[in-house]
Amino acid sequence: MLTKRIIPCLDIKNGRTVKGVNFVNLRDAGDPVELAKQYAVKGADELVFLDISATLEGRKTMIEMVLKVAEQVNIPFTVGGGISSVEDVDVLLKSGADKISVNSSAVKRPELVNELSSKFGSQCVVVAIDAKQVNGQWKVHLAGGSIPTELDLIDWAKEVETRGAGEILFTSMNNDGTKNGFANEALAKLSDTVNIPIIASGGAGTIQHFTDTFKVGKADAALAASVFHFGEIEIKDLKEELKQEGISVRL
Repeated sequence: MLTKRIIPCLDIKNGRTVKGVNFVNLRDAGDPVELAKQYAVKGADELVFLDISATLEGRKTMIEMVLKVAEQVNIPFTVGGGISSVEDVDVLLKSGADKISVNSSAVKRPELVNELSSKFGSQCVVVAIDAKQVNGQWKVHLAGGSIPTELDLIDWAKEVETRGAGEILFTSMNNDGTKNGFANEALAKLSDTVNIPIIASGGAGTIQHFTDTFKVGKADAALAASVFHFGEIEIKDLKEELKQEGISVRL
């Protein structure tokens, strides 16, 4: 059985880690380099670093921050935000990122996923999908969740898999920051539909929520931010509890 991964997410704005609820009302959560260093020591399996306002502000991800974080961590490290070309990815991988995450740019130009996977290998291409349940249907949103589209979550997941994505990072905008649990029904449907790993994001509030997303949501990894940033859940405690629940994790 493959081990389930626990992934802290560093949402970066103006050089600081921030966290909000339903993608708004952001508050400061600390220095990203310092947080990354702590998580590597505390047993995180991977890190995700998202420059959340890069697309909205029409600029590239902060390379200097990537370099600094890469110096501090010895675990796989995914970077996203404002990535729209092979050249962008080349620079990020050379700066120390292990994987990259594309979101809005892939929806606007789906062949970008093909280009990245053929150039760098699907193992380093994560497609992030921010989706919101509207009238019972999961619709993909762009630019940090600010632009709704008519694109269906499941249809888009299937398409990016065929185009060479290695993983899907699905964030439920309805659940984000609420601490009421992950969108397990949608996650289970995604897992049953595609054959690449699914990272669950949005809604972690308790250790039970992680257990549920692995057992009910069939997620391969669970990503969270505020519960880790503000010390509400310690990764070591979380993993020990998951192991007791019969879930395979790296201790």
